[in-house]
Amino acid sequence: MLGSSNIAEGLRGYLTKYDCSAADINPIGGINKTDIKAFLIYFSEQVKLPVLREIAEANPSAELRPSDESNTYSSQLDEDEMGMTYAELDEYGKLRKIDRQGPLSMFEHLLIYWADRKLSAREIGEKVKNFFRYYAINRHKSTVLTPSYHCENYGTDDNRFDLRQFLYDVKWEHQFEEIDKLIAQIENEESKDCRDGPHQL
Repeated sequence: MLGSSNIAEGLRGYLTKYDCSAADINPIGGINKTDIKAFLIYFSEQVKLPVLREIAEANPSAELRPSDESNTYSSQLDEDEMGMTYAELDEYGKLRKIDRQGPLSMFEHLLIYWADRKLSAREIGEKVKNFFRYYAINRHKSTVLTPSYHCENYGTDDNRFDLRQFLYDVKWEHQFEEIDKLIAQIENEESKDCRDGPHQL
């Protein structure tokens, strides 16, 4: 039996334990969503099979709820339900595993890396905390992930590829408190700059 969860869904824990994780092998379990889409589009052109492009361009959905009234799309979209995009999950995965970053160092990194996204420090902080909360809550699912071919060096199946613990304190109290202190400091500085107004030369 083949599984169909990608690496981002494994990292986020967006799968049902012993359900879609109970296959014999998962061909795409170690591939991120961006690469899967790119491959489907490329392959659709090579073999002249347009349906593969349609699959790649469809909104990702678990399709466990009924479609809308027009029956054109599912009311259950993965990224909405996860509270994060697949592109963000790929970024979190790389920072967590390759760069060995925890919540605080990831927050500091993304403050700079996401500067062009025009997100506030508080929004970035919430995104990082949201990821680590779900990562900790669902980490136990990694122990039973279907074996897959590893295409990324930030795999999630801890029993074969990632030897860290699988039980975490989901509150991350110290790390989240430090993030909140930095956010308060940044907001305080921004507020001070606004009050001072433009500087005369």
